[in-house]
Amino acid sequence: MNEYDFNGNGKIDPDEREIMMEDRLRRMLDSDAKRDTQRRLVVGFAIGQLAYPLIILLASWAGLDKAAQLITDIASVFILAASGVVAAYFGFNAMEAKNATSTDRTSS
Repeated sequence: MNEYDFNGNGKIDPDEREIMMEDRLRRMLDSDAKRDTQRRLVVGFAIGQLAYPLIILLASWAGLDKAAQLITDIASVFILAASGVVAAYFGFNAMEAKNATSTDRTSS
């Protein structure tokens, strides 16, 4: 009947309720930590994308032409990867929001 009814008597006893509440709390905390980590990752990549051209300009301005050239050479790979991370974050969040509000699912 219920995944937290460990003794199978058809009702949630106080000790089973405590386990259920602890499990729900841990799931919420894990979910919050996951969202925070994803948000930090995406913000970091977005800042990196914006700062990348500035880093190239600074290296060139500082007289580090070889470093500027090397950074420029790997720019396409970095921008593509960073864009993929940011796009995936927003795409999966949109899919998750759509699934959470979907009315075509059957309730269990």
